[in-house]
Amino acid sequence: MSDPRYALYYCPPEDSDLYRFGCRWLGRDAVSGALREQPAVAGVTPARLANVTSDARHYGFHGTLKPPFRLHPKATEAQLVSSVGRFAAQLRPFIAPPLVLKELSGFLALQCATPSPEIDTLAAAAVTALDRFRAPATESELAKRRAAGLSDRQEEMLVRWGYPYVMDQFRFHLTLTCRLPDEAERAAFRQALEPMVARFAAEPLRVEAVALFRQDSRETPFLLTRYFPLSKI
Repeated sequence: MSDPRYALYYCPPEDSDLYRFGCRWLGRDAVSGALREQPAVAGVTPARLANVTSDARHYGFHGTLKPPFRLHPKATEAQLVSSVGRFAAQLRPFIAPPLVLKELSGFLALQCATPSPEIDTLAAAAVTALDRFRAPATESELAKRRAAGLSDRQEEMLVRWGYPYVMDQFRFHLTLTCRLPDEAERAAFRQALEPMVARFAAEPLRVEAVALFRQDSRETPFLLTRYFPLSKI
């Protein structure tokens, strides 16, 4: 039986260099679902690159705004889509600082060069506005999150919102690898990625839409359902 999950992400426009980079690096197009040939990385085998990017590939190239959730039994997908549309229509597009390559808890990701209060506000608003569509977290889901070792504040967020890294615990990022404990390997990935992402460091990040993603089951990857423009004038 299908048990879909949904998430609200920042996803770059399909025709942007950023989107094309993300799809190629991760090896999958999040819109079409098509697999892509990944770039060569010096000192790293293709199999290792595929393994290091497998989790990120499963979720699609994105920056999380509202984390994945199962739909509440009393809600429908059509209602969720309609609500996301209204949510986006109430917001203005904005410009955030450029994306740069950073290390985040042992993995590599793109993050804004300086903090973006606008992105933080957008993410908090998404978590709050769409919470009525979220089914309560199961005991197994809670246990999985707690196994990572949470602070008291993160535990509070987990119980209230179903995910520990929201509100003041949120850090906007676009994941590029899994955790890389080996320093030499991490350096090899940094060396490969830095010239690829250098052009983004010179360009402010334009946030003009939010993207609703859907995952049909835990075994299948997330796919982009639809972009919703931030259209308040």
